[in-house]
Amino acid sequence: QVQLVESGGGLVQPGGSLRLSCAASGRTNTMGWYRQAPGKQRELVTTITSGGSTNYADSVKGRFTISRDNAKNTVYLQMNSLKPEDTAVYYCNARVATWSGHMDYWGKGTLVTVSV
Repeated sequence: QVQLVESGGGLVQPGGSLRLSCAASGRTNTMGWYRQAPGKQRELVTTITSGGSTNYADSVKGRFTISRDNAKNTVYLQMNSLKPEDTAVYYCNARVATWSGHMDYWGKGTLVTVSV
Protein backbone atom coordinates (compact mmCIF):
# COMPACT_ATOMS: atom_id res chain seq x y z
CA GLN A 1 0.00 0.00 0.00
CA VAL A 2 1.18 3.49 -0.90
CA GLN A 3 -0.42 6.55 0.63
CA LEU A 4 -0.39 9.88 -1.17
CA VAL A 5 -0.77 13.23 0.56
CA GLU A 6 -1.34 16.33 -1.56
CA SER A 7 -0.86 19.93 -0.53
CA GLY A 8 -0.69 23.38 -2.06
CA GLY A 9 -4.15 24.01 -3.41
CA GLY A 10 -6.04 27.23 -2.85
CA LEU A 11 -7.56 30.33 -4.38
CA VAL A 12 -5.59 32.30 -6.94
CA GLN A 13 -6.40 35.06 -9.39
CA PRO A 14 -6.25 34.48 -13.15
CA GLY A 15 -2.66 34.75 -14.32
CA GLY A 16 -1.34 33.68 -10.95
CA SER A 17 0.69 30.66 -9.88
CA LEU A 18 0.39 27.76 -7.48
CA ARG A 19 2.61 24.82 -6.63
CA LEU A 20 1.13 21.49 -5.66
CA SER A 21 3.05 18.77 -3.85
CA CYS A 22 2.31 15.10 -3.41
CA ALA A 23 4.29 12.97 -0.98
CA ALA A 24 4.18 9.19 -1.34
CA SER A 25 4.74 6.83 1.58
CA GLY A 26 6.88 4.53 -0.54
CA ARG A 27 8.70 4.13 -3.82
CA THR A 28 6.67 4.58 -6.96
CA ASN A 29 7.09 4.33 -10.69
CA THR A 30 5.13 6.81 -12.83
CA MET A 31 3.44 9.60 -10.90
CA GLY A 32 1.05 12.19 -12.17
CA TRP A 33 -1.69 14.69 -11.64
CA TYR A 34 -5.29 14.44 -12.74
CA ARG A 35 -8.07 16.94 -12.24
CA GLN A 36 -11.83 16.95 -12.06
CA ALA A 37 -13.86 20.09 -12.59
CA PRO A 38 -17.46 20.37 -11.37
CA GLY A 39 -19.76 18.36 -13.60
CA LYS A 40 -16.91 16.91 -15.65
CA GLN A 41 -14.97 13.68 -15.78
CA ARG A 42 -11.55 13.31 -14.27
CA GLU A 43 -8.86 14.10 -16.84
CA LEU A 44 -5.13 13.63 -17.13
CA VAL A 45 -3.04 16.74 -16.53
CA THR A 46 0.52 15.43 -16.57
CA THR A 47 2.70 12.44 -15.72
CA ILE A 48 6.36 11.83 -14.97
CA THR A 49 8.24 8.55 -14.95
CA SER A 50 10.83 7.61 -12.37
CA GLY A 51 13.43 8.46 -15.00
CA GLY A 52 12.03 11.95 -15.53
CA SER A 53 10.14 11.57 -18.81
CA THR A 54 7.08 13.80 -18.85
CA ASN A 55 3.74 14.00 -20.61
CA TYR A 56 1.29 16.93 -20.60
CA ALA A 57 -2.27 17.53 -21.65
CA ASP A 58 -2.43 20.05 -24.49
CA SER A 59 -4.45 22.43 -22.33
CA VAL A 60 -1.58 22.90 -19.85
CA LYS A 61 1.50 22.68 -22.08
CA GLY A 62 3.77 25.66 -21.59
CA ARG A 63 2.04 26.66 -18.35
CA PHE A 64 2.41 23.68 -16.02
CA THR A 65 5.60 21.85 -15.08
CA ILE A 66 5.82 18.52 -13.30
CA SER A 67 8.91 17.44 -11.42
CA ARG A 68 9.83 14.86 -8.84
CA ASP A 69 12.33 14.18 -6.09
CA ASN A 70 12.83 10.43 -6.00
CA ALA A 71 14.80 10.61 -2.75
CA LYS A 72 11.74 12.16 -1.09
CA ASN A 73 9.15 10.15 -3.05
CA THR A 74 7.53 13.48 -3.87
CA VAL A 75 6.11 14.93 -7.06
CA TYR A 76 5.44 18.61 -7.68
CA LEU A 77 3.22 20.52 -10.06
CA GLN A 78 4.15 24.13 -10.78
CA MET A 79 1.16 25.88 -12.32
CA ASN A 80 1.69 29.27 -13.94
CA SER A 81 -0.57 31.56 -15.95
CA LEU A 82 -3.58 29.98 -14.34
CA LYS A 83 -6.95 30.34 -16.01
CA PRO A 84 -10.48 30.05 -14.60
CA GLU A 85 -10.88 26.82 -16.57
CA ASP A 86 -8.06 25.31 -14.49
CA THR A 87 -10.40 25.34 -11.51
CA ALA A 88 -10.78 21.76 -10.33
CA VAL A 89 -9.91 19.24 -7.67
CA TYR A 90 -6.41 18.02 -8.45
CA TYR A 91 -5.59 14.41 -7.64
CA CYS A 92 -2.16 12.87 -7.32
CA ASN A 93 -1.69 9.45 -8.87
CA ALA A 94 1.09 6.94 -8.38
CA ARG A 95 1.65 3.71 -10.23
CA VAL A 96 3.59 0.93 -8.57
CA ALA A 97 4.82 -2.11 -10.45
CA THR A 98 3.75 -5.49 -9.10
CA TRP A 99 4.65 -9.03 -10.06
CA SER A 100 1.42 -9.27 -12.05
CA GLY A 101 1.31 -5.79 -13.55
CA HIS A 102 0.79 -2.60 -11.60
CA MET A 103 -1.31 -0.92 -8.93
CA ASP A 104 -2.66 2.64 -9.07
CA TYR A 105 -2.94 4.76 -5.96
CA TRP A 106 -4.76 8.08 -5.54
CA GLY A 107 -4.59 10.97 -3.17
CA LYS A 108 -7.70 12.56 -1.69
CA GLY A 109 -7.39 15.63 -3.87
CA THR A 110 -6.68 19.30 -3.36
CA LEU A 111 -8.93 22.09 -4.62
CA VAL A 112 -7.57 24.74 -6.95
CA THR A 113 -9.82 27.72 -7.59
CA VAL A 114 -8.88 30.34 -10.16
CA SER A 115 -11.10 33.38 -9.79
CA VAL A 116 -11.02 37.15 -9.37
